[in-house]
Amino acid sequence: MPIDRRPALVLVSFALACADDAAPDVYDPPPEVIGRCREFDPVRAPYFGDLHVHTSLSLDANLQGNRLSVADAYRFARGEAVGVQPHDAAGAPMRTAQLERPLDFVAVTDHAEFLGVVQGCTTPGSAEYDAPACAGYRDDPDMAFFGFNARLILDPDAASAPAPCDPASGGCPASDAAAWDEIQRAAEAAYDRTDDCSFTSFVAYEWSGSPDALNLHRNVIFRNHHVPSHPSGYFDVGREEQLWQRLDDDCLGRDDDCDVLTIPHNSNLSSGLMFETVDGEGRPFDAAYARARAELEPLVEIFQHKGASECLPGTTSADEQCDFEVMPYARLSSATLGGVAETLVESDFVRHALGRGLELLATIGVNPYMYGFVASTDTHLGTPGAVDERGFLGHGGAGLTVRERLPPGLPDRPWFNPGGLAVIWAEENSREALFEAMRRREVYATSGPRIVLRMFAGYDLDEALCAAPDLAEQGDLRGVPMGGVLPASSGAAPRLVISALGDSGTATTPGNALERVQIVKGWLVDGEARFRVVDVAGAPVQTPVDPTTCTPGDDGEASLCGAWVDDDFDPAVPAFYYARVLEVPSCRWQQYACNDAGVDCDDPASVGPGFEGCCDAAPVQQERAWSSPVWYVP
Repeated sequence: MPIDRRPALVLVSFALACADDAAPDVYDPPPEVIGRCREFDPVRAPYFGDLHVHTSLSLDANLQGNRLSVADAYRFARGEAVGVQPHDAAGAPMRTAQLERPLDFVAVTDHAEFLGVVQGCTTPGSAEYDAPACAGYRDDPDMAFFGFNARLILDPDAASAPAPCDPASGGCPASDAAAWDEIQRAAEAAYDRTDDCSFTSFVAYEWSGSPDALNLHRNVIFRNHHVPSHPSGYFDVGREEQLWQRLDDDCLGRDDDCDVLTIPHNSNLSSGLMFETVDGEGRPFDAAYARARAELEPLVEIFQHKGASECLPGTTSADEQCDFEVMPYARLSSATLGGVAETLVESDFVRHALGRGLELLATIGVNPYMYGFVASTDTHLGTPGAVDERGFLGHGGAGLTVRERLPPGLPDRPWFNPGGLAVIWAEENSREALFEAMRRREVYATSGPRIVLRMFAGYDLDEALCAAPDLAEQGDLRGVPMGGVLPASSGAAPRLVISALGDSGTATTPGNALERVQIVKGWLVDGEARFRVVDVAGAPVQTPVDPTTCTPGDDGEASLCGAWVDDDFDPAVPAFYYARVLEVPSCRWQQYACNDAGVDCDDPASVGPGFEGCCDAAPVQQERAWSSPVWYVP
């Protein structure tokens, strides 16, 4: 069956300026400066967005029937309705999606590895279109899905682009360039350069290394329109340190304003590989490697469609709230195919990695895992920010394929979820301001709700700040925000103030109340990481949600604020602190669908085809937000 991307035309004029060793700029505006937006807040405002989005330019999304272009994804993010697969015989989409609340920013991160394949095999008249491999791509998308993606699970030294874009065929330079150009043009067209600053787009892509089907993927986010001449994927640079070096050569080392950062994502499917303490050659980290990693990777994706990566239940770094959206698989292939649950690995999870970072700091003098936290969707439907539990359509990619027909029952496999949002505290909604905030890690993650979370740490903060109208000004003056590093202590213990405002929701979809605010501390004891979780505001609910109606109880608060003093502080020992905010329990996505279908797990006759997952997944969950940590470095 032919797969036709049918990209939307982007009508905008461009001044293409090319240098021999630099990328063509899609547009050449004056340099970005913070302060051009009409709405400017010196103590910063929270902006909600999605930094992990796939469109029909991604091979897996395209082969699953996605026809939405990069421009379409930005239209959706700004509040427009879009049609999503499957399509009927006349080519009309059979489902429609629309956000109740538009996003503030988005980075479309299509896979770099197959841009030329998708562009060439779906564009009549291209140099590759009539090649046998492209005919197979269009005629048998299921076989192509596994055949092409199998290239990504090869060892870095063996992985190479497939035909018709293999090196022996000369690659697909024109098609690859056309796809990269579309990405840049769509981002420029979507970016609001007026002083309204209503929407920010980032030029971006995904580096998709998956040796042995273990996830090492990184989202590569550029500060502005100055970008390399082509994206470097796994077939170009097979190890993460090679990616950082290539970005240094092709971007950071240039004499223009090119700047970039990388974000490792959903580490829960890397089976211990994402946070190893040896480099690609098997050598233990040294200070130079750790420094390069820390500088290029200030953030990590702690939550997305393929599960949570905060902490693994039942391990030394865990607490009772770690049992949230835990994927039952430890590698990408298993998440895609399903089957028997696998043994999960503690070292795949971010909290453990933060502790390992403290251990490395003590031994080599540099912490390579000094991460701020973001969440995103990893949608493969081209629908950034589609995180509502009610009416969830699935996100594709590793999820259920909906290409030719609507499946009976649930729209996705029960171990997936709608994903989350990245929130950035910035002075304004511009590329420069948002990117600077990502660099300094003043960001946080939510599992979907638009919780407003703020945290400051210092040595003379107290709970009186919770009632202060100038909490943010005082926090900046007397401490550091989330993502910051506390100055060395003369003996005083760190004090943290955390403020959380619940998601107010919309007229049709009310938000949920907040249950608790917690602090997670990590520190070293005899050179080994230890962890502690403390409630600082709120209390466990007494009235649970009714899963048969999804009616919430009467507990919870619209907002919570609390202060905490580290009563076990040793000024000679490095530490980190982050906040976790829990909503009151609510129904999980599949429970809404199962209730609508009249499924009663106590009555097997009511469980129709495709609804078996109703009885396999927990009906109730607790949505949440995670602040980026604050670090104490002696």
